[in-house]
Amino acid sequence: MYKYDTTIVKILDMTHCYTYTIRMKKKLTITVDEKIYAGLHRVIGRRKISQFIEALVGPHVLQKDLESGYREMAEDEVREKEAFEWAEATVTDVANETR
Repeated sequence: MYKYDTTIVKILDMTHCYTYTIRMKKKLTITVDEKIYAGLHRVIGRRKISQFIEALVGPHVLQKDLESGYREMAEDEVREKEAFEWAEATVTDVANETR
């Protein structure tokens, strides 16, 4: 079964079913200052700039289900531990402040 509009492709053979997600890409031409262009090539590297920009811009332009986003963050135990430690330190700092 091929479904390009839903970006899911299932390929069946005699023994296995393979499921792949295909993300359609669009080409975008942007204009940036030559120093930014040089910095992108120097710091990010050739053939990696698109992924860098996509990762940077994506969270700002894509709608994400808040509930699933919060659930995903809560499952990240390292992040939750760091957030808890930060919150506890903040409460301690505020408790010692003069009013």
